[in-house]
Amino acid sequence: MFKKPLAGLKTSAPLRSSDRRKLKQRVVTAFGISSEDGDLLVPDGIQTVKFSTHLEEPGVAYLAPDGDPLWFTLGKGSDDLIPTVYTLWKRGDLLPVLSTPEAVIPILVGGADLMIPGVVHHAPLLKQDQLVSILQYNHNSGSPTLSPPLAVGRMALSSDQLDHGTQEKGKAVYVVHTWKDHLWDLGSKGDVPESMSFRFSSEAPAQSSDETLKDPLPTNELANLTIQPPDVPIVTGPSYNTQEISSLLHTSLVQAIASTIPPSAFPIPATLFYTNYILPSRPAFPALLVPHSGPAPADASPCPSSSEITIKLSAHKSLTAFLKAEEKAGLIATKAPQKHSNQTDLMVTSVNTKHPSIHGHHLYATLKDIELTAAKKARREEKAREEAAGNGEILVTELWKPHQATVALFEKMNARYSYYDHSCLPGLTAPNHSALKQYTLAEIKAVVNSYIASNSLVNAREQAYINLDEPLIKCISYKIKGKGKDEGASTSPEFMRKDELTKAIVDRMQTWYEVSDGKEVVRKKGELKPIQVSMKVRQGRKVSTMISGFEAFLVVNAEDMAEDLRKICAGATSVSPIPGKPAGSGMEVLVQGKQSQSVIEYLTGKGIPKKWIETHDLSGKK
Repeated sequence: MFKKPLAGLKTSAPLRSSDRRKLKQRVVTAFGISSEDGDLLVPDGIQTVKFSTHLEEPGVAYLAPDGDPLWFTLGKGSDDLIPTVYTLWKRGDLLPVLSTPEAVIPILVGGADLMIPGVVHHAPLLKQDQLVSILQYNHNSGSPTLSPPLAVGRMALSSDQLDHGTQEKGKAVYVVHTWKDHLWDLGSKGDVPESMSFRFSSEAPAQSSDETLKDPLPTNELANLTIQPPDVPIVTGPSYNTQEISSLLHTSLVQAIASTIPPSAFPIPATLFYTNYILPSRPAFPALLVPHSGPAPADASPCPSSSEITIKLSAHKSLTAFLKAEEKAGLIATKAPQKHSNQTDLMVTSVNTKHPSIHGHHLYATLKDIELTAAKKARREEKAREEAAGNGEILVTELWKPHQATVALFEKMNARYSYYDHSCLPGLTAPNHSALKQYTLAEIKAVVNSYIASNSLVNAREQAYINLDEPLIKCISYKIKGKGKDEGASTSPEFMRKDELTKAIVDRMQTWYEVSDGKEVVRKKGELKPIQVSMKVRQGRKVSTMISGFEAFLVVNAEDMAEDLRKICAGATSVSPIPGKPAGSGMEVLVQGKQSQSVIEYLTGKGIPKKWIETHDLSGKK
């Protein structure tokens, strides 16, 4: 449905509070969820935008404040809300599910419907035209996993027909929206959440590991699967009773008041207070604070899960009741919404940081602490992998070498040189000019700043300006060959802005560049120019894409590029010297058609940074 870009997109507009409440009620009623989950899936600040599909079917999308599409409708005047994969990643049980092998998912993303042979599992009692979500089934190393929902569609037939085998061919689900389609592209494009391992529950018949490896689970057995987080043993752990959970929620509130809540946060709606402060402050190891009263099954972890610590499982049952109890205890102050106000949520107006329980509280490791530590560790590991692999990207370094008038200046600045001619022995002050060090722009700025500071050249009246001494005046007054009268004429200014001074010095230096692919390093004199990707009309009305200037980047040659692009673009390619250039100036690869995007993806896939690729559409065609 969204395999092509959306048309007729209007500027998104926020929903009025009354319309948001109506939308929330529709979601709560249609999908049988709680009011708290309704606030999660229809948040404050939700926006609406109208669109048309490539089939000219009108629709409306509802976007979260951060831009992620959460819901959409299809058809003129339709009230049938369909959740997006972003919504299903928040509440995976919102729709009944089907699973399909990993190889089928790219086909669905490409715009195809799910066929009957592609169904591995399905929920029971599915009706024709019922909304379902589609998961990816993997069975690696004997450990079956199910991904989060990656597609949404409508059943093309009932589950009874799948079970009884009355149809062996045809469509099982009409897919309306998938991960990575153009509706998904409107959002943040975040990573897919982690897959979940599963097994049969105790009610399902046992099946040997050998049988499981040979045959996928029957399609009618999905209801008997127990989803488990990855890398967690499949056992039933100890549980807390309602009073113990209430005690842990109270402790989490005390932790939040003692450590994380800034005074500027108030007043704050109760839902946000609970989500942003209380839940992240739950103990990572709750059994260290409140030992559970129930017996622990054999081989189970002695520490119950922190995910049990929620309002629903507590003795309070509702967030309002919990906050009112804490207000009675003197920890917080709340305010009820006004009768005729659009605000329906209880407001938390302040917290009592001088309460005795705050002063006697000992801070502990929270879920947020554990998540932050895990995130930092993941970033360190990712950085280490990138450094070990060289990040797979060509490293291009622009360099400048002291030349003519700038040589004397850099000698005056006592700048270091990389190496000297063999005739230069230690202690000699005059280096061989051909062996001067090449500097990066950052190094040049550092040398100039050090020189300015050591000679006290900052203008006393205007700190942004630099007083020029004799070596600086001689350098910037030097006429640059090829410059016009105004640009390169000899002048003797008394002061200049620091950035203008640095630019004037750099303009009078010799340009070099260095290219490294992790195996080979090439350093050459001259300015490195970006790869040119131009689309022009050739041979009448035909548009062709020409690529040139790629030789300096080491990783690709003309013949290999032409052969690769012939396969990628499914069109004719050719190689020839660049027209109008002297012999030896390089080669040009021609690809039939407007293929700039494919060429850019090919070059970046080879490790060439995108900033070193320039595109020009000279075809005059849209």
